[in-house]
Amino acid sequence: MIFEKGRNIPNTFGLDVKAGRWLEYASVEELKALIAEGQISSPYLHVGSGSNLLFLGDFEGTVLHSAIKSIEMVNQDAEKVWLRVGAGVIWDDFVAYCVEHGYYGAENLSLIPGEVGASAVQNIGAYGVEVKDLISCVETVDVHGDKRVFGVEECGYAYRNSVFKRPDMKSFFVTHVTFALNKAEQYTLNYGTIRQELEKYPQIDLATVRQVIVSIRESKLPDPKVLGNAGSFFMNPIVPRAKYETLLQEYPSMPSYQVDATHVKIPAGWMIEQCGWKGKSLGNAAVHDKQALVLVNCGGATGADIVALSDAVRAAVREKFGVEIHPEVNMI
Repeated sequence: MIFEKGRNIPNTFGLDVKAGRWLEYASVEELKALIAEGQISSPYLHVGSGSNLLFLGDFEGTVLHSAIKSIEMVNQDAEKVWLRVGAGVIWDDFVAYCVEHGYYGAENLSLIPGEVGASAVQNIGAYGVEVKDLISCVETVDVHGDKRVFGVEECGYAYRNSVFKRPDMKSFFVTHVTFALNKAEQYTLNYGTIRQELEKYPQIDLATVRQVIVSIRESKLPDPKVLGNAGSFFMNPIVPRAKYETLLQEYPSMPSYQVDATHVKIPAGWMIEQCGWKGKSLGNAAVHDKQALVLVNCGGATGADIVALSDAVRAAVREKFGVEIHPEVNMI
């Protein structure tokens, strides 16, 4: 258990922000002890590694962080294995663990920053896979010290969303996530350039698919340790089919993904690029020159600088396409 005052809050934007108090716990028992002792008072904030947070200033209250780092097999049958994973496990370490042990399903989510607990809150996704496809249940402890397990159907998963993101659910702290992985060989490869990149290798296996995903991400996304960023800053907008067909007449080469019979997803990065923002800066913040979905801290940017850039980009997309794009990051 760790108590600190005025500690820097981890965040991949590289912003200099501090917590009034920092509390870190390594077990459910430690978390419940903190609650019983009255250590967690409002305002409080539960964070992972800060990979999807944009701080607009210091957080004067209590910041909690899970250091629960266990991975245990809790069940298996002929087809699947169930792994119960601590919320504090680094997400990509968990993916590496699955690949090493021959468990299929998580490999397309390689190199996504953050921790396991946050993955279940955000419903992270990439290359045709969302973490909701793998989750069996999510274990929580609420601010009163009561444990509750949410089955995947109770988690309200949608595109980059879950029940845990609702304001009234901020009093629930994720402690463990149980994932159901496949034992039999199966992949999701029909997305982006995955199949094209795999042609460079003599065979397809879990390690190769992970390596390809990592290479693709590294070629497009900046390393937060070098250039502060939160990965994809904007969600891809989902529009009614009628709106999509109108835009397609004006932009015949516009990429898209069918969501259902009446809705289509349009890549926000493509729209931002069409507006001329790719590689452009506003003060100390910029749109990344290789991936327009990513906003970066060029050095010395504040949360307000990132927001100003976001607002300018959103206004440009709104004016050109008549489509509203929304931030994926959570602003604190």
